[in-house]
Amino acid sequence: MKENTEIELVKEIIKGNEFAFYTLTKKYKQKIYWLSRRMLGNHLDADELTQEVIIVIYKKIKSFKFNSSLFTWIYKITATRCINFIRKKQLKNFLSIDDLSQDEFSKDNDIVKDIEDKEKIEKINYILQKLPIKQREVFILKSIENLNYKEISEITGKAVGTLKANYFHALKKITEIIKDEE
Repeated sequence: MKENTEIELVKEIIKGNEFAFYTLTKKYKQKIYWLSRRMLGNHLDADELTQEVIIVIYKKIKSFKFNSSLFTWIYKITATRCINFIRKKQLKNFLSIDDLSQDEFSKDNDIVKDIEDKEKIEKINYILQKLPIKQREVFILKSIENLNYKEISEITGKAVGTLKANYFHALKKITEIIKDEE
């Protein structure tokens, strides 16, 4: 979404245009969900947090100052809510096969492929849950969401050097976890 389009969208939402908010929700809901899913480790918590973030966006959209992109602002809200959620509940849950919905995997795939995909997701999630929160956050935003350090810095409010150190330590820890698993 171009910056001018974002400005107009936010202005329309502030005016009370429900379709504009629907447009924003439609564009970002899945991104919010998947960031939450990767940070929290399971569908139910991610789904709950996604709804919470959408409500927060609706309530706080008037405070959006365009100092960053709308995307960055939404990710910052999501990442902050995830960290608070983890700290509050001391979340240590791992993704279960039962937790995956049928529609996450195409119906054209055979059962063996679906099981392999579920096992890969479980393995990635298991490794992510082993990382400390700060490392997990940076790793997800950099490696999975493909954001650069400047964007991550805007989202987290942390210095680029700190982010690079956290990312380095995350990679080191992931390597150790994989070696231990073998």
